Amino acid sequence: MSGHGRPDLPVVIVGGLHADARRAAVARLLADVPGSVVLHHDLATAAAGTVVRTVRDATGVLSAGEAPLVNDCACCALREDLVPELERLARAGGTPLAVVELWDSVEPKAMAEVVTAGGFTVTGVITAVDPALVLPYLGNGDDLAEGGLAAAATDQRTVADTFARQLEYASVLALADSPEADDEDRELLAQLHPTARRVPIGHGDPAGSSPLARAARAGFDVEAAAAAQHPACALLPAEADAHGVATLVWHSRRPFHPERLYAALEDLTCAAARSRGRFWLADKADTLLHWDAAGGALCVESAGPWLASLPDAAWEMVPPVRRAAAALDWHPEHGDRCQHLVFTSPGLDRDGLERLLESCLLTDAEYAAGRAAWERLPSAFDTLLEV
Repeated sequence: MSGHGRPDLPVVIVGGLHADARRAAVARLLADVPGSVVLHHDLATAAAGTVVRTVRDATGVLSAGEAPLVNDCACCALREDLVPELERLARAGGTPLAVVELWDSVEPKAMAEVVTAGGFTVTGVITAVDPALVLPYLGNGDDLAEGGLAAAATDQRTVADTFARQLEYASVLALADSPEADDEDRELLAQLHPTARRVPIGHGDPAGSSPLARAARAGFDVEAAAAAQHPACALLPAEADAHGVATLVWHSRRPFHPERLYAALEDLTCAAARSRGRFWLADKADTLLHWDAAGGALCVESAGPWLASLPDAAWEMVPPVRRAAAALDWHPEHGDRCQHLVFTSPGLDRDGLERLLESCLLTDAEYAAGRAAWERLPSAFDTLLEV
């Protein structure tokens, strides 16, 4: 029994913009875990004011209903409706696994946190992927709204950045059997998320011991997953180069010159299919900045202060994982301030990219002028950061 006085109900979240792969993964779980049930909220009708919820098992639809929109937000409706449905399933008993199949553009992080906050155990987060579609989706800078994939009228996400987050949050990638996929596609997937368990959707096993069924119940740590995505302590990919795909991990202990970096943004953003990390501008010595690029578009935002800029008393308020990450990388003068950017792409021009990045740093003379001089440099990023 759980702390809520009801039977435990393990929950696995299956998502991804690759709808065919996602449906195949869900069908595999239904076939391999007898008695399992799938909950799905279809947001395609959200523009008309409703979200359609279906609950089904291997035999077909068990129930269907509409969840009203909350604040004109389909994802909010999903949040409000999902936990009560899980509670109803748990009270009824007899369900060995609840599969929450996310609609196309819904991101798993928010839903995993909602399910956990509702008192349930998330045993796995799976993003279903067609390896042949990874590069096309990462390169797709279209707004979700253009493809009818927006989760709200105000949704300004793109296909590329949504797909990247779906991919990088999951602990398991369920791979569709894709005849079009080649070694480069599979290598790109491996380098984008090297710590993920990659499991073929494959063929069934009614005994429930197929690789996918086992992965769905292997366990998932929501707090650790959130930390792994936070720019201050993110688990970023490592250096790699295979099958025409490369990952460059670039570090520096010198701040960027704001104007030179700003002038190079377009070239840096387009240099790789995916890039992310944290960086340090000379004129904003206390602000940890987050770099997040996919589909030829870059999002730069403040991720709060560098630990080195905080008074000692404030350190107790910082999560241990963040303190540990800073300690690993501590510099006697600059503390945790650094450049840590990672670029992954087929055909990556590693040397050209390194030269471009180095050219954006302070020169020796600028560096020697000291922090008071750095703070007087023009603030080229203010409009981008909406300060």
